[in-house]
Amino acid sequence: MGSTVLPYMETKPKVIFFTDFDGTITVDDSNDFMIDNLGFGLAERRKLNDEILEERMGFRDAFRIMLESINTPYDQCIEILKKNMKLDPYFEKFYYWAEENNVPIVILSSGMRPIISALLEQFLGHKPKSHLTIVCNEVIPRNGKDINSEGGWQISYHDDSHFGHDKSLEIKPYAALPDGERPILLYAGDGVSDLSAAAETNLLFAKEGKDLVTFCKRRGMPYTTFRDWSTILASTQDILAGKKTPEEVAAETKTA
Repeated sequence: MGSTVLPYMETKPKVIFFTDFDGTITVDDSNDFMIDNLGFGLAERRKLNDEILEERMGFRDAFRIMLESINTPYDQCIEILKKNMKLDPYFEKFYYWAEENNVPIVILSSGMRPIISALLEQFLGHKPKSHLTIVCNEVIPRNGKDINSEGGWQISYHDDSHFGHDKSLEIKPYAALPDGERPILLYAGDGVSDLSAAAETNLLFAKEGKDLVTFCKRRGMPYTTFRDWSTILASTQDILAGKKTPEEVAAETKTA
């Protein structure tokens, strides 16, 4: 190989785990919580979600409208979320197992970096270590205000896609590696914004009862359901140990 090594390949892992954050690593979605409690509320959010699911509106535009209904200063939003969000009960175990077993974790999120970083630090009790990377949207001032003032912040999207953050972009260089060099690529998610990423990986873990399952069924895309990260941990351990292939794991559980 040449001198440029893809960032997650530096330790020559056998498996790379890509994952959504909100509603996947966390029990509830932090953005939904803010929109429902600090913005225009659940009913309006559901209307826009239906527009996305029925593909009448892109995620990018609908999500911006939802977030712009929130006027609470950004630092206050973070503090409110820290009091109300919970980590999946088994993610921490997965996080430390991944560190010990050279499995990079790459969070691909439609959320915003300061919230994700603050919540992870609170959940883990320290800043995430180098085997965990966050790729997400940012937050910027609105109308020349300070983000920590009333109505002072807005989302700054990662890219120009209709998702706002096309999660597949981060995975494609790894999926394109030749046989013998390409690690096994796994993905966990729960929502519409996870679709593009899921198509690039060897195995998709889709959270039970969520929009991603609906979409996978509609499109005939294979998936493996999970309720919490205990399933993901056990399956990833089996795959890393060579006990099962991603295809065998998918065949054991409910698929499209």
